[in-house]
Amino acid sequence: MTASELDTVLAWHAALNAGDTDRLIALSTDDVEVGGPRGAGRGAQLLREWVARAQIQLEPVRWQTVEETIVVEQTARWRAPDGRLTEPQLAASVFRVVDGKVASVLRFGSMPEALEFAGTRPSPSV
Repeated sequence: MTASELDTVLAWHAALNAGDTDRLIALSTDDVEVGGPRGAGRGAQLLREWVARAQIQLEPVRWQTVEETIVVEQTARWRAPDGRLTEPQLAASVFRVVDGKVASVLRFGSMPEALEFAGTRPSPSV
């Protein structure tokens, strides 16, 4: 992973948290893979629908590169029906960046789960 790939992942988070779906789509490949506890799918339209439905904010806490991926631990919050944000919960996502765009983002319940999926175990500093 390069610094520019990490910059792409951090910009993706910023667009998501700002509610800038058009920027989020621009930072993603046309066939972006989007996945989480309820399954995975592909495409910019799926990403757009997920953003509208999930009402999630993901604040990066720390990250680790694993071969061709960046595993990001995040503080996740969802917007409740009354408009308030829920209490933060830790989550983690595995990102793959291709040609400067997010090609895959898969969300997991914890950093160890995401690291295991990415092919490694947590280091002592994680």
